Amino acid sequence: MTQINHHLTDALLMSYAAGTLPEAFNLVVASHISLCDECRARLGAFEAVGGGLLTEIGEAEVMADVEDVLARAEAIDSEIDMSGFQAEAGIFPRALQEYVGGDLSAVRWRPVGMGVKQAILKTSKSANVRLLYIPAGAQMPDHGHRGTELTLVLRGAFRDQDEHFARGDIEIATEADAHTPIADEGVACICLAATDAPLKFQGLVPRIVQKFVRI
Repeated sequence: MTQINHHLTDALLMSYAAGTLPEAFNLVVASHISLCDECRARLGAFEAVGGGLLTEIGEAEVMADVEDVLARAEAIDSEIDMSGFQAEAGIFPRALQEYVGGDLSAVRWRPVGMGVKQAILKTSKSANVRLLYIPAGAQMPDHGHRGTELTLVLRGAFRDQDEHFARGDIEIATEADAHTPIADEGVACICLAATDAPLKFQGLVPRIVQKFVRI
């Protein structure tokens, strides 16, 4: 079983349950849920409480109900049918395979420099989502954010500051964060990343390339 140490926030799971996330974020959330038993159970609890109500009341007001539903779900796990989130054989979860048209071998990669490749997936215009291929040991350009970035590890791993992200882990970066992810040695890191605003690169070359690669 995959050991996942970095999870979705309650706010993201509530928004997913309520149907208020951009399509790009929905894909990342659904892919993570396919790999993460903990977040899948928490989502089931939120949906049992009532996703449509979560946008009208605060997070603190529903946590008691969520904990109660989680307790009942442990005893009667058939109450919440989450079978549609189970991962297919291969690297990509089912939701992602539907966007790609298959697993890793079906991806149409485009180089963006320094050995890094990407494949932008077609979604609504409110946010972008792409697959990233980062060579083993490679360092991504130092950057900040103008919005939110969700990054899900599908293969390999990377280190960011003092945190380590491996398969199934999700990193959530906001306008308050600036970072320089570095892929682990040994195997290329493949991630699914969604952003709702352009990144803020520190270096001149990344800023020049940015408009061409749509990051």
